[in-house]
Amino acid sequence: MLTGKMVRARPHGNRVVALYLDTKKPELVETAERLLDIFRGQQGSSRGELEEDLRETFENSPAQLIVQGLAKLLEDRSEFETVSGHPPAELRQAVFAHAAGLRKQPADEQGVRPPFDRDDVLREAAAALGVTPEVVEHGLFADLKSEQRMVKFADTTAERLLQRYNVALAQAILLRSTGMTVQIHNEPPQRYRQLFRLLKFHRLICEVAAKSPDGYVLSLDGPLSLFAATQKYGLQLALFLPAVLQCKDFELRADLRWGPNRVAKTFTVTPGDGLVAHQPDRGTYVPPELAMFVELFKKRVDGWDIVEETAVLPLGPGFWVPDFRLVRRADGRVVYLEVLGFWRRSSVEKHLERLRKFAKERFLLALSEQMKVDDAELAGLPAEVYRFRQMPLPDEVAKLAEQMV
Repeated sequence: MLTGKMVRARPHGNRVVALYLDTKKPELVETAERLLDIFRGQQGSSRGELEEDLRETFENSPAQLIVQGLAKLLEDRSEFETVSGHPPAELRQAVFAHAAGLRKQPADEQGVRPPFDRDDVLREAAAALGVTPEVVEHGLFADLKSEQRMVKFADTTAERLLQRYNVALAQAILLRSTGMTVQIHNEPPQRYRQLFRLLKFHRLICEVAAKSPDGYVLSLDGPLSLFAATQKYGLQLALFLPAVLQCKDFELRADLRWGPNRVAKTFTVTPGDGLVAHQPDRGTYVPPELAMFVELFKKRVDGWDIVEETAVLPLGPGFWVPDFRLVRRADGRVVYLEVLGFWRRSSVEKHLERLRKFAKERFLLALSEQMKVDDAELAGLPAEVYRFRQMPLPDEVAKLAEQMV
């Protein structure tokens, strides 16, 4: 993702306009290809050497900000490790100790101190550690960021790199948002389920309302609307953007606090901007705790099937996608399962209130004790409640489902 200094955007009235790149422009394609060639040949080289190659190659480039942004995205596709035959901290401790000891040696009768020889210090430190002087020489500062070595680079194409830049630019702008609405139209139920799953996966605060028979509005808080953990939440919000870009008909509108004075501005993204999601459309995602629960349920529970994709259920002015559908094999009877273990406390309160008012289907509610919801808050819910600590237990969930049907 782009850093704040790399964001290329300009205010236009009460809006902020992102300066997207033309992914077909020959000059930009050539720049992207040159950057890719540099990164492709850097495996085994240090960060410092990579940065030096970039400086030499693009020293006179008139588009320094674009080059920096593209290079940052390629660095994000690279893996760097500390490569040393011995822990660098232990090497430094031994070298500095031997150097200090040599400095403390007294002068002879003529007042002449023994000469300080760097190679002698390295040899003595190496002997004390049982390694070669070369290991000491190469590993002394190997844990510094500039000395880390590239061990892997996920290659891509120039066009995809330029497309990724445009998405990263929009994501960086959204980090300044106080709130965001996304209007989505004419998508199949599978897409809405995917979006809802990703909202939960990224722990985003969201309100949903039906706009038309085939359209919905997602209202999300922005990172600048929160009092704490704004950086983490803003990152989660930015990571949600590619899922929106996979929709065919949408309009994203974000309210921003822009510039040093945090002036109120708006920012919009539509299919007309030509942004291309850099992530493959892999369907529905769930938190790892829920994935483990599903796996254990399938292994341990007889007589019940667990289905991770459920129907979109109307819920007052909006709709609801329960986490799972439990189906009894004997007669096909269904119990919906909602898991509240990975939400913000304030969102849980709102969700429970909506379920109390509008839920028509009887369901099983698995509730984490970390939510600290007391029995009074659960009164009036058309649900059986099962409390858990870290992860729901499949056997207990199936037992309650059996009692319900």
